[in-house]
Order: sequence, then C-alpha cells, then structure tokens
Amino acid sequence: MSKTSVSRTPYAVRDAIDAHVEVARATVDDTARFLAGSGPLRFGQGTIATIVAFSLGVLCLLGVLAFHFPQYLTTPELRHQYSVDVLRQIMFVALLVAGGLALANLVLGIRRNLNLVAFGFVIVAVALGGSRVPVGDFPDHTPYIGLDWFILDLLGSTVVFVAIEKLFPLYKEQAVFRPEWQTDLKHFAVNHFLVGLILLTVNFAIHHGFAWLVSHDFQLAVQRIWFVPQLLLCILVADLAQYWTHRAYHEIPFLWKFHAVHHSAKTMDWLAGSRQHVAEIVFTRVCVLAPLFVLGFSEAVINTYIIVVGFQAVLNHANVHLPWGPLKYLIVTPDFHHWHHSSDDEAIDRNYAAHYSFLDYLFGTAVKVPAHKPLPAKYGVVGDYMPDGWRAQQAFPFRAKPSA
Repeated sequence: MSKTSVSRTPYAVRDAIDAHVEVARATVDDTARFLAGSGPLRFGQGTIATIVAFSLGVLCLLGVLAFHFPQYLTTPELRHQYSVDVLRQIMFVALLVAGGLALANLVLGIRRNLNLVAFGFVIVAVALGGSRVPVGDFPDHTPYIGLDWFILDLLGSTVVFVAIEKLFPLYKEQAVFRPEWQTDLKHFAVNHFLVGLILLTVNFAIHHGFAWLVSHDFQLAVQRIWFVPQLLLCILVADLAQYWTHRAYHEIPFLWKFHAVHHSAKTMDWLAGSRQHVAEIVFTRVCVLAPLFVLGFSEAVINTYIIVVGFQAVLNHANVHLPWGPLKYLIVTPDFHHWHHSSDDEAIDRNYAAHYSFLDYLFGTAVKVPAHKPLPAKYGVVGDYMPDGWRAQQAFPFRAKPSA
C-alpha cells in the first residue's frame, strides 16, 4: 500500500462520518418539521401512509414497554379486563402494518427520512420482544402511569372521531392536523399519564371531605331504582354539579385563570377538549363526583355514566354537525357546545351544561343563536392572550393577572 493511500484513509473515514452525521441531522430536522407541521392531507402523496407508519411505530414501541413493565405503565382498572392474547394479536398486526408501510415508502423513495424513523421504531419494538414479550405475575398496587390508557384511547378516539368528523363535518375545510394540534396532543397525553395520580387525589378528597354525608339506607334506596331511570338521574345530578362548577369558572376571576386554558383553543375538534389545566381536572372531578358518591348510585350506573361522559365530552368538542332536531333542547350537542367556546359577543358566559342542554334554558344561560349567524365566527379567549404550549399553559394561572 502506498503512502498516499495510507494518508488519505483518515480523510475518507472522516468524510464517511460527516456524511452519516449529515444524514442523521437531516432525519432529525425532517422529523421535527413533520411533528411541527399542520395543514390538509391529500391522497396519493404518501403522507397519510407515513403518518400511519410513524404513529403505529411509536405506539407499538410504547406498547412493548407496557408489556415489559405492566406494574408501572398500565392502569389497574384495565389490567383485569385485558385479554393478553388479543393484545398480542393487535400488536402483531400493528407492527406488520407500520413496518410494511414504512418499508414500502422507503423503496418508493417517499419521505425517506420520516419512514426510516418509523421503521426504526418498529425494529426497536421487535428487538425488545414485540408481541412475544412474556407477562408474568406482578404486584398490583404500585404507583403507575396510564400508558396503556393513552395508547388505547388515542387509537380508538382517532379512528372513531376522525371518521365521524369527515363524514359529518361542521367545517368541511378544517384539516385533521389543524394549527396547535401538537399542544392539545400533549394535554391528551399528560392527562392520561397522570390518571393514577388524579384518581388518587380525587378519591382522597371525596372520601375524606364528604363521607360524613353518606347515609347507607338512602344509598340502598337509590340503588333499588331501575337501571335506566337511575342512570338518567345520575347524569342529571352530575350535570347540575357540572353546570354550577362550570359557571363558577366563568364568573370568579381566580377560577377563570385556570379555565381560560380550556377556552384558549381556537379550533374545535375531538382533540380540543383535552386542553385543560390539571388543577381544573382535579377540582371539577371532585365537585361532580362528590354528590354521586354521597347519593350512592350503583356500580353499574357509575360505570355507564363514565362511558357516557367520556364519549360526550369528546363528541361535543368535535368538528361534527348532525340534524339533532328537537333533541338539541334536551341534550348537549356539538353545535350547542361550540357556541360555549365561541368568543363572539352573544356567546360569552353561555351554554354551561355538559349533558342536558335544558339546564341552560332553565337557568337563562342558553345562547340565543342569531338567525343570520348559525355558526360561531371565532373561537378562543377574548384578546387571545393565552400562550401556546403545555408547560406555558399550566404555568399561566400562577403568572397572569385575572382576565375577563
């Protein structure tokens, strides 16, 4: 070997390293731009397949971690309902779909950097055991993060509500990835990860603050009511508590600083309802669940109410319009709740109910929708003073002056 070739070898190695660093930097930059982007999706450009591959790759990796550490990353109430075999099959299919889409896009040269990252998530998930991670016995009373609840709810909500929004849109041109979706997804994730701490705090406050009001004989009488009327009564009691708590958020300046976080969303869709201050979540749940605890509704009724409130909370924020007819005077619909989030003059401090719209008509706080303006003109807080970003919004009530 000549001296010339030997002397050039370090330069070749350095050039190779620089090239790999440049590829890594470009991949990171493309991923960051992808996650920070917004706008409409169009078929035929590979973007939708890339999003599916990337999202499933991330969720599969998180799911594998949940398999490895179920005592810390799964929700106790859900653990006992799972079929591990079914979850393994779902994981296997998700890995196949994510890997297949990412690999196909790489071969076709479509968004190579992003699909390389997506394929990397799949490879790491498979290397960590994939759908074959053994799950043995583990302690059932450890501190936990609701990672499983986040994965399942995100998948289910995305599939169901994105489909509903596209089939029955209120605003037809609104994109799935509209501005500020990243902030609301962070709220969605944190609210799910903190579910254990939130439930522990709420249960402690309810049992230590309201146990003295409990009458077992009265609770037995409530539980003897037939299921359907008992459920309707449960929803009514919860909504009365929700109505007055919600109204207090709007009329008491200190509480408004926390609730303004929720109202700062300038675009309404299924994800927008997740934008909430953690302190508001805890306080509202205590105020709403305390009377249900005192009255002693049956476990089946409470479980059904939780399903109803979860579905309706997401639906009422969704970009959905349906011909509700006379039902709109009885139950809260997306149209009804969208007006509550409007910053139009006629909508300020109106439409507080979460389930039964007739409560607002009864208490005189229902929006009188102008005939010439069937839809709100704008959303968000008046003055648009809320900062963007999860951390800034959580800090806002402690730094800002009371706003109207």
